[in-house]
Amino acid sequence: MTAAPEVLVVLPTLGDRLDTLRQTLDSVQEQRAEVALTLVVVVPEQATAARELAARYDAVIVSDPKTGISAAINCGIDARTTEPFYAWIGDDDLFRPHGLRTLLDLITQTPRAVVAYGGCEYIDAHGEIQFTSAAGGAALFLLPWGPDLIPHPGSMIRIDDLDAIGRYDTSLKFALDLDVFLKLRRRGRFVHTRRVVSAFRWHADSLTVSDRKGSSSEAEAVKRRNLPRALRPLSPLWNRPVSWAASVAARRLSVRSKSA
Repeated sequence: MTAAPEVLVVLPTLGDRLDTLRQTLDSVQEQRAEVALTLVVVVPEQATAARELAARYDAVIVSDPKTGISAAINCGIDARTTEPFYAWIGDDDLFRPHGLRTLLDLITQTPRAVVAYGGCEYIDAHGEIQFTSAAGGAALFLLPWGPDLIPHPGSMIRIDDLDAIGRYDTSLKFALDLDVFLKLRRRGRFVHTRRVVSAFRWHADSLTVSDRKGSSSEAEAVKRRNLPRALRPLSPLWNRPVSWAASVAARRLSVRSKSA
Protein backbone atom coordinates (compact mmCIF):
# COMPACT_ATOMS: atom_id res chain seq x y z
CA MET A 1 0.00 0.00 0.00
CA THR A 2 1.41 3.38 -1.04
CA ALA A 3 1.91 5.87 1.79
CA ALA A 4 -0.13 9.05 1.66
CA PRO A 5 2.04 11.96 0.49
CA GLU A 6 3.39 14.10 3.33
CA VAL A 7 4.98 16.96 1.41
CA LEU A 8 3.85 18.98 -1.59
CA VAL A 9 6.87 20.17 -3.58
CA VAL A 10 6.13 23.03 -5.98
CA LEU A 11 8.62 23.74 -8.76
CA PRO A 12 7.82 26.78 -10.96
CA THR A 13 9.77 27.04 -14.21
CA LEU A 14 9.64 28.91 -17.50
CA GLY A 15 11.14 25.83 -19.13
CA ASP A 16 14.14 27.65 -20.57
CA ARG A 17 16.85 26.05 -18.39
CA LEU A 18 16.52 22.36 -19.11
CA ASP A 19 19.98 21.40 -17.85
CA THR A 20 19.50 22.87 -14.38
CA LEU A 21 15.84 21.80 -14.34
CA ARG A 22 16.98 18.21 -14.80
CA GLN A 23 19.40 18.55 -11.89
CA THR A 24 16.63 20.00 -9.72
CA LEU A 25 14.28 17.16 -10.65
CA ASP A 26 17.01 14.64 -9.84
CA SER A 27 17.40 16.19 -6.40
CA VAL A 28 13.63 15.95 -5.82
CA GLN A 29 13.63 12.34 -6.99
CA GLU A 30 16.35 11.53 -4.46
CA GLN A 31 14.12 12.76 -1.62
CA ARG A 32 11.46 10.19 -2.55
CA ALA A 33 13.57 7.44 -1.00
CA GLU A 34 12.76 8.91 2.44
CA VAL A 35 9.68 11.11 2.02
CA ALA A 36 6.30 10.46 0.43
CA LEU A 37 5.87 13.56 -1.71
CA THR A 38 3.84 15.03 -4.54
CA LEU A 39 5.83 16.99 -7.10
CA VAL A 40 3.97 19.79 -8.90
CA VAL A 41 5.73 21.51 -11.79
CA VAL A 42 4.19 24.83 -12.86
CA VAL A 43 5.24 25.51 -16.44
CA PRO A 44 3.96 27.44 -19.49
CA GLU A 45 1.92 25.42 -21.98
CA GLN A 46 4.34 26.20 -24.81
CA ALA A 47 7.37 24.84 -22.90
CA THR A 48 6.83 21.34 -24.30
CA ALA A 49 10.37 20.06 -23.61
CA ALA A 50 10.17 21.04 -19.94
CA ARG A 51 6.69 19.50 -19.62
CA GLU A 52 7.90 16.23 -21.14
CA LEU A 53 10.93 16.22 -18.84
CA ALA A 54 8.77 16.83 -15.75
CA ALA A 55 6.41 14.02 -16.76
CA ARG A 56 9.34 11.56 -16.64
CA TYR A 57 9.65 12.38 -12.93
CA ASP A 58 5.98 11.63 -12.22
CA ALA A 59 5.19 15.30 -11.73
CA VAL A 60 1.73 16.80 -11.64
CA ILE A 61 1.94 19.41 -14.41
CA VAL A 62 0.11 22.71 -13.95
CA SER A 63 -0.02 25.49 -16.54
CA ASP A 64 1.65 28.73 -15.51
CA PRO A 65 -0.92 31.57 -15.24
CA LYS A 66 1.78 33.97 -16.51
CA THR A 67 1.06 36.57 -13.84
CA GLY A 68 4.26 36.26 -11.83
CA ILE A 69 6.15 33.88 -9.56
CA SER A 70 3.78 34.29 -6.59
CA ALA A 71 0.73 33.38 -8.67
CA ALA A 72 2.60 30.41 -10.15
CA ILE A 73 3.40 29.03 -6.71
CA ASN A 74 -0.18 29.57 -5.54
CA CYS A 75 -1.39 27.59 -8.56
CA GLY A 76 0.98 24.80 -7.63
CA ILE A 77 -0.39 24.71 -4.09
CA ASP A 78 -3.90 24.44 -5.55
CA ALA A 79 -2.89 20.94 -6.68
CA ARG A 80 -2.72 19.83 -3.04
CA THR A 81 -4.66 16.72 -2.11
CA THR A 82 -3.92 15.56 1.46
CA GLU A 83 -0.36 16.81 1.98
CA PRO A 84 0.01 18.69 5.29
CA PHE A 85 3.34 20.35 4.39
CA TYR A 86 4.78 22.25 1.47
CA ALA A 87 8.15 23.34 0.06
CA TRP A 88 9.05 25.16 -3.15
CA ILE A 89 12.23 25.10 -5.15
CA GLY A 90 13.47 27.03 -8.19
CA ASP A 91 14.38 25.30 -11.43
CA ASP A 92 18.10 25.85 -10.81
CA ASP A 93 18.22 25.07 -7.09
CA LEU A 94 18.75 21.73 -5.34
CA PHE A 95 17.63 19.73 -2.35
CA ARG A 96 20.60 18.15 -0.65
CA PRO A 97 20.54 14.48 0.45
CA HIS A 98 18.12 13.91 3.35
CA GLY A 99 17.02 17.56 3.09
CA LEU A 100 13.24 17.11 3.07
CA ARG A 101 13.43 14.27 5.61
CA THR A 102 15.36 16.53 7.99
CA LEU A 103 12.83 19.36 7.65
CA LEU A 104 9.85 17.02 7.94
CA ASP A 105 11.17 15.51 11.16
CA LEU A 106 11.77 18.98 12.58
CA ILE A 107 8.31 20.32 11.86
CA THR A 108 6.38 17.22 12.88
CA GLN A 109 8.23 16.69 16.14
CA THR A 110 7.80 20.25 17.41
CA PRO A 111 4.42 21.30 18.85
CA ARG A 112 2.88 24.32 17.11
CA ALA A 113 5.63 24.48 14.48
CA VAL A 114 4.57 26.22 11.29
CA VAL A 115 7.95 26.57 9.53
CA ALA A 116 11.11 24.45 9.53
CA TYR A 117 14.33 25.58 7.85
CA GLY A 118 17.93 24.51 7.52
CA GLY A 119 21.29 25.50 6.10
CA CYS A 120 21.72 26.41 2.44
CA GLU A 121 24.78 26.29 0.18
CA TYR A 122 25.18 29.09 -2.36
CA ILE A 123 26.56 27.59 -5.55
CA ASP A 124 27.73 29.09 -8.83
CA ALA A 125 26.55 28.19 -12.32
CA HIS A 126 28.81 25.12 -12.30
CA GLY A 127 27.57 23.86 -8.95
CA GLU A 128 30.68 24.87 -7.01
CA ILE A 129 29.97 25.97 -3.44
CA GLN A 130 30.75 29.66 -2.84
CA PHE A 131 29.66 29.79 0.79
CA THR A 132 27.21 28.20 3.20
CA SER A 133 24.47 30.06 5.05
CA ALA A 134 23.38 28.44 8.31
CA ALA A 135 22.11 31.29 10.46
CA GLY A 136 19.94 29.12 12.70
CA GLY A 137 17.94 31.09 15.29
CA ALA A 138 19.60 34.36 14.23
CA ALA A 139 17.66 34.22 10.95
CA LEU A 140 14.35 34.46 12.80
CA PHE A 141 15.64 37.30 15.02
CA LEU A 142 16.79 39.29 11.96
CA LEU A 143 13.68 38.66 9.89
CA PRO A 144 11.62 41.79 10.80
CA TRP A 145 14.42 44.32 10.34
CA GLY A 146 17.50 42.67 8.80
CA PRO A 147 18.15 40.44 5.77
CA ASP A 148 15.98 37.39 5.15
CA LEU A 149 18.35 34.51 5.91
CA ILE A 150 15.71 31.78 5.71
CA PRO A 151 16.35 30.15 2.31
CA HIS A 152 13.25 29.32 0.27
CA PRO A 153 14.59 26.01 -1.08
CA GLY A 154 15.56 25.08 2.47
CA SER A 155 12.26 25.69 4.25
CA MET A 156 9.06 23.73 4.83
CA ILE A 157 5.67 25.23 5.74
CA ARG A 158 2.48 23.82 7.22
CA ILE A 159 -0.07 24.35 4.43
CA ASP A 160 -3.09 25.03 6.66
CA ASP A 161 -1.24 27.99 8.18
CA LEU A 162 -0.13 29.20 4.76
CA ASP A 163 -3.77 29.13 3.64
CA ALA A 164 -4.79 31.01 6.77
CA ILE A 165 -2.58 34.01 5.86
CA GLY A 166 -3.77 34.05 2.25
CA ARG A 167 -0.75 32.31 0.68
CA TYR A 168 1.61 34.40 -1.47
CA ASP A 169 0.94 38.05 -2.29
CA THR A 170 0.70 38.07 -6.08
CA SER A 171 1.90 41.70 -6.23
CA LEU A 172 5.36 40.57 -5.04
CA LYS A 173 8.11 39.10 -7.21
CA PHE A 174 11.19 39.38 -4.95
CA ALA A 175 10.16 39.39 -1.27
CA LEU A 176 7.32 36.89 -1.47
CA ASP A 177 8.95 34.51 1.01
CA LEU A 178 9.85 37.30 3.42
CA ASP A 179 6.22 38.45 3.45
CA VAL A 180 4.96 34.93 4.17
CA PHE A 181 7.51 34.30 6.93
CA LEU A 182 6.69 37.58 8.68
CA LYS A 183 2.99 36.74 8.66
CA LEU A 184 3.55 33.15 9.80
CA ARG A 185 5.49 34.30 12.88
CA ARG A 186 2.12 35.21 14.41
CA ARG A 187 0.75 31.71 13.91
CA GLY A 188 3.31 29.42 15.49
CA ARG A 189 6.90 28.37 15.99
CA PHE A 190 9.82 28.38 13.57
CA VAL A 191 12.22 25.47 14.04
CA HIS A 192 15.65 25.19 12.50
CA THR A 193 18.80 23.19 12.01
CA ARG A 194 22.25 24.24 10.84
CA ARG A 195 22.46 21.09 8.76
CA VAL A 196 22.58 21.89 5.02
CA VAL A 197 19.33 20.84 3.35
CA SER A 198 19.44 22.77 0.06
CA ALA A 199 21.52 24.71 -2.45
CA PHE A 200 20.69 28.06 -4.09
CA ARG A 201 22.30 28.78 -7.43
CA TRP A 202 23.74 32.29 -7.68
CA HIS A 203 24.10 33.51 -11.25
CA ALA A 204 23.68 36.70 -13.22
CA ASP A 205 20.24 35.99 -14.74
CA SER A 206 18.67 35.02 -11.43
CA LEU A 207 15.82 37.42 -10.69
CA THR A 208 17.03 38.54 -7.28
CA VAL A 209 20.64 38.84 -8.46
CA SER A 210 19.98 40.80 -11.66
CA ASP A 211 17.75 43.41 -10.00
CA ARG A 212 19.24 44.03 -6.56
CA LYS A 213 17.67 47.51 -6.33
CA GLY A 214 14.18 46.21 -7.02
CA SER A 215 14.67 43.32 -4.63
CA SER A 216 15.91 45.59 -1.83
CA SER A 217 13.11 48.13 -2.30
CA GLU A 218 10.43 45.47 -2.24
CA ALA A 219 11.91 43.83 0.87
CA GLU A 220 11.96 47.19 2.68
CA ALA A 221 8.31 47.80 1.82
CA VAL A 222 7.30 44.32 3.02
CA LYS A 223 9.15 44.72 6.32
CA ARG A 224 7.64 48.18 6.86
CA ARG A 225 4.06 47.04 6.38
CA ASN A 226 4.57 44.13 8.79
CA LEU A 227 5.85 46.43 11.56
CA PRO A 228 3.58 47.92 14.26
CA ARG A 229 2.16 51.16 12.86
CA ALA A 230 4.07 53.33 15.38
CA LEU A 231 7.44 51.94 14.21
CA ARG A 232 6.92 52.26 10.46
CA PRO A 233 8.22 55.87 10.14
CA LEU A 234 11.45 54.79 11.86
CA SER A 235 12.17 51.83 9.55
CA PRO A 236 14.61 53.75 7.26
CA LEU A 237 16.99 54.01 10.24
CA TRP A 238 17.85 50.33 9.95
CA ASN A 239 16.59 49.43 6.46
CA ARG A 240 19.13 51.62 4.65
CA PRO A 241 22.28 50.24 6.31
CA VAL A 242 20.92 46.69 6.00
CA SER A 243 20.23 47.27 2.30
CA TRP A 244 23.74 48.66 1.79
CA ALA A 245 25.37 45.70 3.55
CA ALA A 246 23.30 43.21 1.56
CA SER A 247 24.24 44.96 -1.69
CA VAL A 248 27.95 44.79 -0.85
CA ALA A 249 27.70 41.09 0.02
CA ALA A 250 25.79 40.38 -3.19
CA ARG A 251 28.39 42.15 -5.33
CA ARG A 252 31.21 40.20 -3.71
CA LEU A 253 29.40 36.92 -4.26
CA SER A 254 28.73 37.81 -7.89
CA VAL A 255 32.43 38.56 -8.42
CA ARG A 256 33.39 35.21 -6.84
CA SER A 257 30.82 33.40 -8.96
CA LYS A 258 32.03 35.01 -12.20
CA SER A 259 35.65 34.26 -11.33
CA ALA A 260 34.79 30.62 -10.75
